[in-house]
Amino acid sequence: MANPALQEIVCCMGQPVEGNPTQFMMERAFAAAGLDWRYLTLEVPPALLGDAVRGLRAMGFRGGNFTIPHKVAVIEYLDELSEAARLMGAVNCVHRVGERLIGENTDGKGFVDSLRVKTEPQGKRVVLLGAGGAARAIAVELGLAGVAELTVVNRSAERGQELANLLAGQVRIAGRYVPWEGDFVVPEDTDILIQATSIGLGDAAARVPVDVASLREGLVVADVIFNPAETRLLREAAQRGCVTLDGLGMLVNQAVIGFRIWTGVDPDPLVMREALEEYLEV
Repeated sequence: MANPALQEIVCCMGQPVEGNPTQFMMERAFAAAGLDWRYLTLEVPPALLGDAVRGLRAMGFRGGNFTIPHKVAVIEYLDELSEAARLMGAVNCVHRVGERLIGENTDGKGFVDSLRVKTEPQGKRVVLLGAGGAARAIAVELGLAGVAELTVVNRSAERGQELANLLAGQVRIAGRYVPWEGDFVVPEDTDILIQATSIGLGDAAARVPVDVASLREGLVVADVIFNPAETRLLREAAQRGCVTLDGLGMLVNQAVIGFRIWTGVDPDPLVMREALEEYLEV
């Protein structure tokens, strides 16, 4: 870890956002840990990403988060990738080791840590709705965690089959693709259902095309959406006796992992959760 007398800086580079819940969480956690660190939110257009990473190196930043649209493009400017980031082909967290910049992906790790509060994923049968960036990260980490089978449900056959092939070929778990046509009926032998699309973001009434009657008691239903924390899918699942998991835990655990990677210190997740809830007014 660097000289504690010097203020350290990490950053978030990506699309413009109105505020940044991660920044709010991180700075609250830095203060709680007695660290004189700052977390900056920086809007970086795609054409200037290379310059931004070179600036990060030159100015001695300890690392950074990278959001859409930079998660894939940033890879060419890094020196090394973690196994998970390599398999996913995407990076959302970068940290400095000496003069080297190492790419990591905490999206899936944050989800799996959150899921373990409800159930252990090893040996479970999982249905994953979606095949985008978040779904890909979650699928890879669940595969590394030893799930028995993962079914990818997606409207785009190309993306869905690609993810299923990745799971079967490189992660080496039973992965298969099922087309998402109409209301998806959750198979009776499913242990965990994960909603990993953007449906419901900012809209508590948005409906995920799932046959509610197939949500049985005891099924673990997770939604990656963190705002609102209680999505329509989670409300309907709870009414049918399912065990539900909101997206707040995933976001908090991503931040916990990034904090630890950058600082070498274990943050207080309760402080981060409270900061996030305060920011989102939930």
